[in-house]
Amino acid sequence: MKSLVENKKARLEYEILESYEAGLQLLGLEVKSLRAGKASLAGARVVVRGGEAFLLGVTISPYQVGNTAKSYDPERTRRLLMSKKEIAELAVKEGQKGLTIIPIMVYLKNKKLKVQVAVVRHKGKHDKRDTLKSRDAKREIDRTLKTEY
Repeated sequence: MKSLVENKKARLEYEILESYEAGLQLLGLEVKSLRAGKASLAGARVVVRGGEAFLLGVTISPYQVGNTAKSYDPERTRRLLMSKKEIAELAVKEGQKGLTIIPIMVYLKNKKLKVQVAVVRHKGKHDKRDTLKSRDAKREIDRTLKTEY
C-alpha cells in the first residue's frame, strides 16, 4: 500500500473512530495527477446523498496544465465506490451530532486508486496538546534507544 496523498492534519485535529476503504470515480487526467501527488485533501469531506457517497473539497490539479480542457474543475464532486451496506452505515454516522466523515489518504492498492475515509470526532484544544506531548515523548524515547545501541 503506497500512500500518494495524505491529510496530514487529520490525525491531529480529529479522533478517528472508524475507517473505510473506497474506490474513486475519476477522469484519466485525475488518475495521472494523483499518481504524481498533485492533490490536496485539506478541507475535504464526504457526504451521503440519495444512497451514494460523494467526496467534496478535494483539489486535484491538472496533470498537464496546457493540455487540460478549459471546462475541467479541480474541485469537482467525485463519487465514492462503496458497497450499499457501507454507504448505509456512513449515512447513519453522518446524521449523528458531532461526527464528520473525512478522507484520510489516497493510496495505491493492486494498481488501483483507493481512498481511506474515516468517521471522526473533532478534538478539543486539550486533546491536541496531549497528542503532541505523547508524540514528542515517543520521539525522545526512540532517539535515546537509537543512541544506546
